[in-house]
Amino acid sequence: MSARARLAAVPDPPPAPGAPAGPPTVLYVHFHAEAGAPGAPLGEETYDGLLALLTEVTPVVQALPPDAALMEVRGATRYFGHGPAGLAALVRVRALARYGADCTVGIAGNPMLARMAAQDGPPGAVRTLPGDPAAVTAFLARKPAAALYGVGPATARTLCSYGLDSVGRIAAAPLPALQRILGPAAGRRLHEQARGIDPTPVTPGARARSMAAEHRFGRDELDADRRRRALLALADGLGGRLRESGRVARGLTLTVRYADGSTTTRSRTFTEPTAHTPALTSAAYALHDALGLQRARVRSVALRAEGLGEAGSAAHQLSFDPADEKARRIEAAVDRARARFGPAAVGPAAAVGPAAVRGNRRDVA
Repeated sequence: MSARARLAAVPDPPPAPGAPAGPPTVLYVHFHAEAGAPGAPLGEETYDGLLALLTEVTPVVQALPPDAALMEVRGATRYFGHGPAGLAALVRVRALARYGADCTVGIAGNPMLARMAAQDGPPGAVRTLPGDPAAVTAFLARKPAAALYGVGPATARTLCSYGLDSVGRIAAAPLPALQRILGPAAGRRLHEQARGIDPTPVTPGARARSMAAEHRFGRDELDADRRRRALLALADGLGGRLRESGRVARGLTLTVRYADGSTTTRSRTFTEPTAHTPALTSAAYALHDALGLQRARVRSVALRAEGLGEAGSAAHQLSFDPADEKARRIEAAVDRARARFGPAAVGPAAAVGPAAVRGNRRDVA
């Protein structure tokens, strides 16, 4: 029997005693702009206020822009005299009272499980995953492979071709087999995730300096050309806003949200900080093409410029390419036209209309 056939015959595993899972003290909080409107964009000031609200419960709060955060409430349970579920209910009441924002809260023993618990059902609820190994194994076993963080459509298709179409089957597969399929590092990471292991700590600190924009399609989009047009519009808008604010980005992150609500995130670091629209567009296209979304139903795409710094202090490698010099002169002329006549005055002919991304911008913290 071939290795592929043997993996396809792997049964769903029984609960594995001793599967690592700590006490459920990690909260993944996903905010919604209004109660009953989970798809609406969250305002920048509202998000900052909601983060401050979380720090009233525990100082160990990690921002996950644009609309989520992680909390470690191990110490807060003793201070408030309530369990994690009680603290989650307190957060929901305060968010509704102060900002009119509802939230979905997942509670588990680590960030990965807390995120998956929050996504396990409709928005607007508190869901707790017990920390005992049997409960964690049973929860994960029924999930599709794509439910694991970092498993995009291309990786999911590769795993399914070996019969590893569920987290339970991935957990039962031998580590060497996963490493042969995905590579040493990715195979080990997936092997651990399928068993509920996530060593990532909740890291408190200020929200990362970033600038982002999102495009939501009118219907689930299958056409790669339309997705690229949306990315062109997003990159063009980000470049203009970066130059207007006198900043440059050290990296770019693409987030793709699918019809089932799952997401894939990929990042790329630039060789030098930039606000040049062609550089942003090229990176966005490369990240998108690497996902291999041939038949994926895409609900939205978002770009986030990371690691922002002052343009005046950033080094730029001079180029003797006349095309690059011409592109930068055109870019400066476009910026002047937009400053005088508005952001919709000039734009790439192949991009989607600027109205498509209006209201979905998120600027520097």
